[in-house]
Amino acid sequence: MARHIGIVGCSAEGAALCYRTICREAPKEMGEHTHPEVTMHTYPLSDYMDHIRAGDWDKVAELMISSAEKVARAGADFAVCPDNTIHQAFDIMKSRSTIPWLHIAEAVGEEAKRRRFKHLGILGTRYLMVGPVYPDALKTFHINSEIPDQDDQEHINEIIFSELVNGIFHERSRLYFNEVIGKLRDRGCDAVVLGCTEIPLIVNSKDSPLPTLDSTRLLARAALRQALGQ
Repeated sequence: MARHIGIVGCSAEGAALCYRTICREAPKEMGEHTHPEVTMHTYPLSDYMDHIRAGDWDKVAELMISSAEKVARAGADFAVCPDNTIHQAFDIMKSRSTIPWLHIAEAVGEEAKRRRFKHLGILGTRYLMVGPVYPDALKTFHINSEIPDQDDQEHINEIIFSELVNGIFHERSRLYFNEVIGKLRDRGCDAVVLGCTEIPLIVNSKDSPLPTLDSTRLLARAALRQALGQ
């Protein structure tokens, strides 16, 4: 029997993509119309943003722990969070959680290592790009990373919070992401991390200037493997 997956959501679009990926890809391993049990809990994104803007990662961790307790009571054996930014509170939260977690940046790092990438560009919210989540996780894999310049950081952050988390996907924004990825390529990056869980919904890997590492789907696949004991 597959283990029960708990999803601790933050933004609706990212959580939905993670859930949908698990349910769509599981039948390849489990049979038609079959996937592990999945329980999701989300607080409003606004609750998280109040604490993120204040730099209060202890409060962010409390929300994550509370969600984990709810999915655990529903039977979840472990948890994942399809939101890169709030992984800055991961270490605070992990020691207090009653169930184990998978780390989104570690799932990305494992795939980057498998594909032999050495120098990753990181796209995401401003909080993620300037924060420690990816630099810390990628050290384990001996992979370097860098982020866009400040003007691009601010523009990307604006697109994420005014468009992507609201399910708005403009062609001009898609082209802008490709422009930024092209700059990262020119600076020596050999792949780019789509480190906001909504970015994979707008960046097309087929026309991206660099190979993409889709953090949302990679986490979902890692959760599926964990659930199946692989």
